[in-house]
Amino acid sequence: MEYTTQMDAARKGIITKEMEAVAQKEHLPAEKLRELMAQGKVIIPCNKRHTCISPNGLGAMLQTKINVNLGTSRDMTDLDMEFEKVQNAVDMGAEAIMDLSSFGDTRKFRRHLTQNCPAMIGTVPIYDAVVYYHKPLIKITSQEWLDIVKMHAEDGVDFMTIHCGINKETAHKFKKNKRLTNIVSRGGSIIFAWMEMTGEENPFYEHFDEILTICREYDVTLSLGDACRPGCLKDATDASQIEELITLGELTKRAWEKDVQVMIEGPGHMPLNQIAANMEIQKTLCHGAPFYVLGPIVTDVAPGYDHITSAIGGAVAASNGASFLCYVTPAEHLRLPDVNDVKQGIIAAKIAAHAADIAKGVPHAVDWDNEMSFARKSLDWDKMFELAIDPETARRYRESSRPEKEDTCSMCGNFCAVKNMNRILDGEIVSIFDE
Repeated sequence: MEYTTQMDAARKGIITKEMEAVAQKEHLPAEKLRELMAQGKVIIPCNKRHTCISPNGLGAMLQTKINVNLGTSRDMTDLDMEFEKVQNAVDMGAEAIMDLSSFGDTRKFRRHLTQNCPAMIGTVPIYDAVVYYHKPLIKITSQEWLDIVKMHAEDGVDFMTIHCGINKETAHKFKKNKRLTNIVSRGGSIIFAWMEMTGEENPFYEHFDEILTICREYDVTLSLGDACRPGCLKDATDASQIEELITLGELTKRAWEKDVQVMIEGPGHMPLNQIAANMEIQKTLCHGAPFYVLGPIVTDVAPGYDHITSAIGGAVAASNGASFLCYVTPAEHLRLPDVNDVKQGIIAAKIAAHAADIAKGVPHAVDWDNEMSFARKSLDWDKMFELAIDPETARRYRESSRPEKEDTCSMCGNFCAVKNMNRILDGEIVSIFDE
């Protein structure tokens, strides 16, 4: 039986090779995975032209995945550095790479990713349109915006952020309800400015059916962009954010009618006590579609440490239902991240994702922790390094301060509780100062 998209296959009762691969990774029966995909609660972003992909699933009952943003800008155009970031991200286990390039030969970089990278590849076509057409924003036509979406689909992109929720009605709500930090989404600000200057409706909203036709042809997953995500704590869960979310829920149903896979993008900056409620609101308004969150960043006062503020919010969000965490680096709000910033962002996001998986009872998530605990109990340092989320850093810390006794560390030495408990329970004599 033929099918057009992974969702179409799931609804026809077909278990694709991509579903089989994901089911094996997730320790989930393939039939259960298929059922969740048919309902739109799980997606496998997998463009038909991205043939080197290692498929991963996002959504209910699955492990929380992480996305790594990178790409060139006017001030940072080093493609070799971006390629190095990509390779490092894949090596460190990132499931998705999002190319946010806004300068230079963006198509060359995008095609390199889809031809060589096994991770899911995402893009934001609206950025590329500004680069590609190289003309004033006001002169870009509705058709030209759509043509860029088609180009990205042809290039093999697995998911695209499309800012189609900020229509004229949402924009009116935004202007009526003043914000402290206005619109902080780059794509959202671009399409809002275009709408204001031309007086026209958002073409991604107005021509949504054409976008669905493109996505269906190539099996591109729609990541419905949150143009009105809050950019500071004060703006969290305001009228603009909720108004846009309502629209995204309506568009989700329209996409599902065409068998197009969908995920919803979410906040943003948000107080810790609002995150769980926001996840419930999203699940309700968007009918259980997978939720993709940037952070949320839980305080506005930590530039240089926003990988930490983001990991705190991400752990809470994912434990309450978010499926996909977009990493945030220490360079957030400050500059384009370098290779080390990317590493720090990935590690923080992976910690948050894993902590959430344990909290929500994802099958076998805690097995990793149990293995580490057994290695610690056994004082098996090599096994601890092997199991560490960042083995290189763990080894470096130990090597920087070698203990007198190899079975201890330089903090406790002979006072090591683990060592002494092992010995006393084995019937040995413990004499700390005489050893």
